[in-house]
Amino acid sequence: MSTSDKETKFSVRWKQRMEEASTVRKIVAIVLSCLLLIMVIGSIAGYLYVKSAMEPVDPDDDTTTDVEIPLGSSTSQIAGILEENGIISNSLVFRFYIKFNNVAEFQAGEYEFSPSMSFDQIVESLQTGTLVKDPILTITIPEGKTIEEIASIYAEKAGIDPDAFISKTEDAEYLENLIAQHPMLLSEEILDPEIRYPLEGYLFAATYDFYVENPTPEKIIDKMLRKTENVLTPYMDSISANDNIGSVHEALTMASLVEKEAQTEKDRKMIAGVFFNRMAEDMRLQTDPTVLYALGEHKSRVLFEDLEVESPYNTYQVSGLPIGPISNFGENSLQSVLNPEDTDYMYFVAAEDGTIYYSETFEEHQQLTQKYLHREAAGNE
Repeated sequence: MSTSDKETKFSVRWKQRMEEASTVRKIVAIVLSCLLLIMVIGSIAGYLYVKSAMEPVDPDDDTTTDVEIPLGSSTSQIAGILEENGIISNSLVFRFYIKFNNVAEFQAGEYEFSPSMSFDQIVESLQTGTLVKDPILTITIPEGKTIEEIASIYAEKAGIDPDAFISKTEDAEYLENLIAQHPMLLSEEILDPEIRYPLEGYLFAATYDFYVENPTPEKIIDKMLRKTENVLTPYMDSISANDNIGSVHEALTMASLVEKEAQTEKDRKMIAGVFFNRMAEDMRLQTDPTVLYALGEHKSRVLFEDLEVESPYNTYQVSGLPIGPISNFGENSLQSVLNPEDTDYMYFVAAEDGTIYYSETFEEHQQLTQKYLHREAAGNE
């Protein structure tokens, strides 16, 4: 091959490489331009989206809505409540706004908000409480109360129909909605057809303020569930890590048993320890309050014949926990369930004066029962 031919081939290859490089540069330039355009468009869209979310939902709508911010509500919960009531359009943007502006110390209570209010106005109201109304009703629900007893209290104090209240707690569609709204607290376990009242144990014992004369059952239930959720939230990790209980439902069930059996913090921890000891040994819990709940009546003394009642609540007949809670509970009872006393006791008996005596063997338990209750002890399982 002559030198001239070699030079010609080299020139062709060089030209091809230059053309390929030029093409690559053009492609890279086009891709970068497209990416830049997408970023610009995305930034503009994001800005417009956030800007729109920060504007009043409806500047021309001054209609006020009563919005309650429960005591202890988190920023996320407050944002959700405002969005649910149509006061803001986007709870996530509202939360970012609060965090960006280092806003804190919101006031709990009942507010009057309108869709025409800006973020600044809403935040100022929540911080100062300037639009808070005084409660019309203040109702205390004690620990250890059942759904029926809670309904009676609201009937007496707020004039509600107790049957309508109870019926609402049994409404299947309503319960499904509640489970969707409170997935951390409520599960499909409450829909077991053998459970007497699905929300038994889930309506927390506390003092509640109401800002209308005749609160609806839905309003009452929502307020009480939010309170339960607020109380339970700090304990969720402990519940999940607990080897003795497998779910929130079981935790509340055990807490209700402890609540009904003990009056002092020391006894709550001790009784929780006894219950877990018995469960570890596959012994039935054999606690009288579950018998009374199964019977559906109040009695000063549980008789031997009562122990035979067939019910998924009767712990003389079923192994482990009853099918669900038998009452609401106090926070101390939940704490006792999550941090029980480490003890060797397997039995306890409550004397007529309320003093509780513990024993490791059934023989000791039998002696204590005869001494303080003047009767034979029931069961030995």
